[in-house]
Amino acid sequence: MTNIQLGSTGIIIEKNGFGCLPIQRITREEAACLLRKAVDGGINYFDTARAYSDSEEKMGSAFAGIRDKVVIATKTHAQTAAQLWEHLETSLKNLGTDYIDVYQFHNPAFCPKPGGDDGLYDAALEAKKQGKIRHIAITNHRLAVAHEAVDSGLYALLQFPYSYLSGSKERELVDKCRTKGMGFVAMKGMAGGLLGNGTAAAAWMAGQEGVVPIWGVQHEWELDQFLACVQKTPQLTPELQAVIDQDRTELTGGFCRGCGYCMPCPVGIQINQCARINLMARRAPAADWLNDYWQGEMKKIENCLHCGQCAAKCPYGLDTPQLLQDNFKEYWTHF
Repeated sequence: MTNIQLGSTGIIIEKNGFGCLPIQRITREEAACLLRKAVDGGINYFDTARAYSDSEEKMGSAFAGIRDKVVIATKTHAQTAAQLWEHLETSLKNLGTDYIDVYQFHNPAFCPKPGGDDGLYDAALEAKKQGKIRHIAITNHRLAVAHEAVDSGLYALLQFPYSYLSGSKERELVDKCRTKGMGFVAMKGMAGGLLGNGTAAAAWMAGQEGVVPIWGVQHEWELDQFLACVQKTPQLTPELQAVIDQDRTELTGGFCRGCGYCMPCPVGIQINQCARINLMARRAPAADWLNDYWQGEMKKIENCLHCGQCAAKCPYGLDTPQLLQDNFKEYWTHF
C-alpha cells in the first residue's frame, strides 16, 4: 500500500481512490458490496457528487458504522449560497454523516472567491466554521479556471482530468499544485473509458508524485484490478510502457473525452458518445457500439444544425461538429 498526504490537509489516504459516479448504475446491494470490499482492500478515499443521482445514498448505506475508516469527498453544483446550503444538508443526510471531509465546487465556470456576488465561497467557509465540512476544494475541466483556483490559495485541492494521455499543460498544473502544497485529484484516469488497461494506468499514476487518481468503478472485476495495485504497487515494466506508448500514438490529440459538458444538443445528438464512437468500437467489444440502437443515434448527426453550441462549451476546445461528421463517415464503414 502507498499512503500519502492529501496536499496540506493532514489527511492520510491510500494513493488510489474510488470514483463513485458509476455506482449510480447498479443496485444498492451491489454498490454496498463494492464499497465495503474497497475499504477492506485498503482504499479509503471515496469521491461522489450531489449531481450523481443516488450515489451519495448508496455510500451512506455502505459506510454505516465505518465512517471513521473512510474519507468522503462530494461536490455541489450550486449557483447561489442558498442552493449550496440545500445541497450540503442533503449530502449530509444521504451520506449518513455530520461532516464531509472534502467539499468541492463542481466544475464551476468561474473560480468562487470570498465576497463574490454568488456567495458560494462565503457559504462554504461558514459551513467549515460550523464543522460540517473539513476542507474546501474545487473540480474543473477548464485550464484557466483551474490555474486561477490554484493561484488563489483558497482551495485545499484541485480535481482535474489527468491520465497518461495528458499533455504539457496538464503536467504544468500538477507541478503548480505540488509546489503550492495543494492536493491534486486526477479524474478520468482511464480517459473517459478509452484506456483499457487499468494496471498500466495505475503503474503510470504510481510515478506521479502527490497525484491521487479516483478510479471509476462499477464492476467487481474493475475493483479487483485496482485492489491488486493497492496491495502491490505495479511497476512500469517495458510491457506496460509499450501499452502506454501505443495508446498515446493512437489517441493523443483531438479526441473526445466523453465528459458531456457539450450537452444537451438541440436536436438530441448524444455528442459525448457519437463524437468518439469509432474509438470506443475499436477499444471495446464492437457489438456494443454497432447495434441498432447506436445506428439510430448516429443517424441523428444528419440533423446537426451546425449551431456551434457544443464547440463553445467544450472545455478542451475541440471542433465537436467536425468530430461528429468524421465519426459519422467512419462509422458506416464498419458494416
